[in-house]
Amino acid sequence: MKKIILMLFALFFINAPLVADEYTVIRFGVDPNYAPFAYKDRTGTLTGFEVDIGNAVCAHLNIRCQWVESDFDGMVPSLNAGKIDAILASMTVTKARQKVIDFSSEVFSSPTAMVFRPGTELAKGTAVGYLQGSTQETYARQVLVKQGMKVVAYADQEQVYADLVAGRLQASLQDAQQAQSGFLRLPQGAGFVLGPLIESELMPSQSAIGIAKGNHVLKALLDNGLAALHVDGTYARLQEQYFPGVDMFSGQ
Repeated sequence: MKKIILMLFALFFINAPLVADEYTVIRFGVDPNYAPFAYKDRTGTLTGFEVDIGNAVCAHLNIRCQWVESDFDGMVPSLNAGKIDAILASMTVTKARQKVIDFSSEVFSSPTAMVFRPGTELAKGTAVGYLQGSTQETYARQVLVKQGMKVVAYADQEQVYADLVAGRLQASLQDAQQAQSGFLRLPQGAGFVLGPLIESELMPSQSAIGIAKGNHVLKALLDNGLAALHVDGTYARLQEQYFPGVDMFSGQ
């Protein structure tokens, strides 16, 4: 059923008339410290699942992508100030964010989990790090603090992992697939494990592209491009490249 609905959705957008003349370039805000979604390779080139998705969308629309690197918590202000056109940075769709920005159709869905060393007791006094401005911050402040844990905000996810490895943190709270396909596959991730998935209405799983409120032209363009990637197989290819055997798309 999901595939049928997706196909109908894709065909609708691909055949819908679009006003693309306003955009020759789309400036995407991106956090380059969130592998495998966005990161710098050994040559310093920006790459990753979402970067490849964005570039493929731009190629379909015959529009140039421009990537603007930023800390995650500065992206919404940059968007609303007109410094970027869209946010493609694993931004979860939440009711709070929908009050200040709009979103494209789904890019991917992934739940949240903690990373820690085996045997770690997640109890009162445990230091837990998270990405500042993320939905994990909301959960940490509203749930973990009440459990007596010490929560620490970081400007980027790599800093969270650095302090986790150094022992200044006992756990990190992040997107489960980001941890599984990024940190835990790296040498510094040896000796750490992914905890149980955390179900909470404070941390919805669906991520999409953030767009300025009321920008219907750009939303239509991006929805068209995303739908085309499912139809031509690009999404499936990139999903298998970065997350082998994992279904990252809910189709909701």
